[in-house]
Amino acid sequence: MSNSQERAAKAFAERWKNKGYEKGQSQPFWMTLLTDVFGVSNVADFIEFEDQVHIDHTSFIDGYIPSTKVLIEQKSLGKDLNTPIPQSNGARLTPFQQAKKYITELPLSRHPRWVVTCNFAEFYVYDMERPHGEPEIIKLADLEREYYRLQFLVDTTSEHIQREMEISFKAGEIVGLLYDAFSKQYHNPEDPETLKSLNKLCVRLVFCLYAEDAGLFGSRLMFHDYMTQFSTRDMRMGLVKLFRVLNQRPEERDIYLAQDDPLLAAFPYVNGGLFSGDDIEIPPFTNEIRDLLLTKASADFDWSEISPTIFGAVFESTLNPETRRSGGMHYTSIENIHKVIDPLFLDDLKAELAEIKEIAIVRTRNQRLKAFQEKLGKLKFLDPAAGSGNFLTETYLSLRKLENETIKAWMTNTMVGLGTEETEYIKVSIGQFYGIEINDFAVTVAKTALWIAESQMLKQTEKILQMDLEFLPLKSYANIVEGNALRLDWGNIVPKRECDFIMGNPPFVGLSLRSNSQQEDMDTVFEGNDRAGRLDYVAAWYKQAAKYIANTNIEVAFVSTNSICQGEQVPILWNDLFSNHSVVINFAYRTFVWNSEAKDKAAVHCVIVGFSTKGRKNKLLFENGQKKVIDKINGYLVNADNVFIQLRGKPQSGLPKLVQGNKPWDGGFLILSEDEKQSLVAEYPSADHLIKKYIGSYEFINNKVRYCLWLKGVSPNEYRNIPEIMQRLNGVAETRRNTKTVAVQMQAETPMLFSQIRQPEDDYILIPETSSSSRKYIPIGFMSKDVIASNSTLVATNASLYLFGVLTSNVHMAWMRTVCGRLKSDYRYSPSIYNNFPWPTPTEAQRLKIEQTAQGILNARALYPDCSLADLYDDLAMPPELRTAHQRNDRAVMEAYGFWGKLNSESACVAELMKMYQKMIEQ
Repeated sequence: MSNSQERAAKAFAERWKNKGYEKGQSQPFWMTLLTDVFGVSNVADFIEFEDQVHIDHTSFIDGYIPSTKVLIEQKSLGKDLNTPIPQSNGARLTPFQQAKKYITELPLSRHPRWVVTCNFAEFYVYDMERPHGEPEIIKLADLEREYYRLQFLVDTTSEHIQREMEISFKAGEIVGLLYDAFSKQYHNPEDPETLKSLNKLCVRLVFCLYAEDAGLFGSRLMFHDYMTQFSTRDMRMGLVKLFRVLNQRPEERDIYLAQDDPLLAAFPYVNGGLFSGDDIEIPPFTNEIRDLLLTKASADFDWSEISPTIFGAVFESTLNPETRRSGGMHYTSIENIHKVIDPLFLDDLKAELAEIKEIAIVRTRNQRLKAFQEKLGKLKFLDPAAGSGNFLTETYLSLRKLENETIKAWMTNTMVGLGTEETEYIKVSIGQFYGIEINDFAVTVAKTALWIAESQMLKQTEKILQMDLEFLPLKSYANIVEGNALRLDWGNIVPKRECDFIMGNPPFVGLSLRSNSQQEDMDTVFEGNDRAGRLDYVAAWYKQAAKYIANTNIEVAFVSTNSICQGEQVPILWNDLFSNHSVVINFAYRTFVWNSEAKDKAAVHCVIVGFSTKGRKNKLLFENGQKKVIDKINGYLVNADNVFIQLRGKPQSGLPKLVQGNKPWDGGFLILSEDEKQSLVAEYPSADHLIKKYIGSYEFINNKVRYCLWLKGVSPNEYRNIPEIMQRLNGVAETRRNTKTVAVQMQAETPMLFSQIRQPEDDYILIPETSSSSRKYIPIGFMSKDVIASNSTLVATNASLYLFGVLTSNVHMAWMRTVCGRLKSDYRYSPSIYNNFPWPTPTEAQRLKIEQTAQGILNARALYPDCSLADLYDDLAMPPELRTAHQRNDRAVMEAYGFWGKLNSESACVAELMKMYQKMIEQ
């Protein structure tokens, strides 16, 4: 942390304390911040003010930073950034909603990554990768300590990463073309041994293409020039000779090679096992392959700028049959990798180096710098689900960047003591990085990615030292092991007394998708735990890691599907880890979207959990881009004691029971579409009263209509003479007879009735069992007793406006998001969520206010009778009247709990609810 920047931030905060009105002081405020605190020299070119946007009138964007894609909406001092402000069209929008409206009128290239709303005293920062999340809040008064949280204003690193990504994906596409072209030339391209040869061939070619562009072979285009001398027919043998020579030490080569083929003799010895063995099958070349290799892959493309972190994964995906079939190139973004490794170890290392660089006494500073470099070179890392090595590669790059920064700081102080061997300059090596991966090809790619990363960082060190360092021959490390991490002893890969950190992204496989072998893995890891079968596959890595780190200082961080920290999985997994393995959660990212595919970004809702058996004093909780320092984190990833929400069969006293709707188990014969209903009634008008509206979660949310035959309490003579109904009942009976469930087989005798009937006798509240996680609120509503609720809904009879108001509030939604199960990423509501929910104890005035605000929500919905709830609860499309109604209801409910004005995040709200829950179950 820079002392000079701290001082500048302190001075800026003092200068602007208690100052600021929107129109006159906005521009000086931002220009001073960028210039004095963040060192922008050409501020007039860096930030744009008052750009016009045309909505229903001409408006002006207060500030926009093109290079970092930041949009600024400025308000005067004292304005509440959460409060909707009247607009010229009568709508009421918060500053953030106003900014989002501007964005819709901007060209796509100008869409911001960040939106900042500010009132001179507070900065609300919205990450548009998570537009539904809560803002990160930075107060002007805290800027001296927290200025770094605004670093994104000037950080153009993302542009560099974007370029690396583009180059890496282009490289992946080239590899894919070569792969397809070579594949056609093999005699039996589907044979497993042929595929192994093809994969090896592609790995070797990629290394050669990279090596010639990165200068590892000597001159640029060296590989290109060597291959150009051969005709298409002779290129195959030319490649065979090259691979053989690259695997030979100079003293092992033919002594006449330089005379026979000087181009071939000039290639260095590579080693590392990359070119060992002549067992690789290389097929004949074609003119298409020759052109692809020499022109598209070599002459027209520069491989030296690829990101080994991204390209390793892209490369492996390109040649993986499954991902090739799906058309996706899978990778984990560098940004997401840093969400794991930064709080795990990198932030501490950066802070330590920054502290050392501030030491005034040169001799002491140099001693500390050298000791710090030695420390970097001794750390050891394990990724037990290594894949193509992206976590290991990015960690290596990060450590080497720190080491280069250390060398640079040391070099600026003195030249005394420098050795003559490059090994004396560089302490961090790829030998510190261990991995376990079940896919043999991914292991090879991971090793190659690390070699490329090593080469790139060596170039950076050369620039600092202003001297050439030898990269080849490669060091051969067997630290990335092929095998099943759940069946191996990790201590045989790296002894636990030597390991410092474990990190990774284990497989995301839910209960229903596990293979038999994966289930056997789970049974082995969780031996004796009968309930472990309910866990996601990733949980096995947590258990295996907990066993490995016993009685050590090793710290672990894994990316996981968020379901292991929600619903029924929490008491199964975390109670075990806390009680039986003394695990402590040190930091965590609450649910966020993990984009892991390049073309078709598959949005997976994930958490990151960092843990050890030696807990840190200060725990870190990340939520919606905001970092909080707290004293404890439980299995639900909130700041609360280790509470476990148990299944509960009945609600609290005085509350209506919440039950699943009616289950037909009918093979579809009791259910009718609109057309089927009209057709039946047209032919048999007397059947009209036998048909009722039938509503499930989908129909309720999307305003769709279905019907059902509802024959409960109906005399047989009212339907027995209607052939279509009797045919349908026969279909129901047949369906039930053929099922494996004995109780349902018996119900074949009553085909006119639903299998399970729970229809309320009065009007009721309906809650969809499944709802999209993209919505801030689950749409809940009142329903007539004459509408039959399906088993995909939950119903509560005798429900009041007060009950509706609390259930649809942000407090209940926060609880639901934490303890519910998931169907893919969708919310899965269950009676247990409702039964365990800690209700407020409002005064009569507070209860009345909630009833009024609840009615306000219903009134706001009624203004848009043609809209479905899906339309109304889309965050971008939500009408201002409905949004305002919900905000008023949220406030009324929070006031009833005593939360209003005290809690400013969802996790803080849930933490308080869990304290209430703990008292509730104790009582």
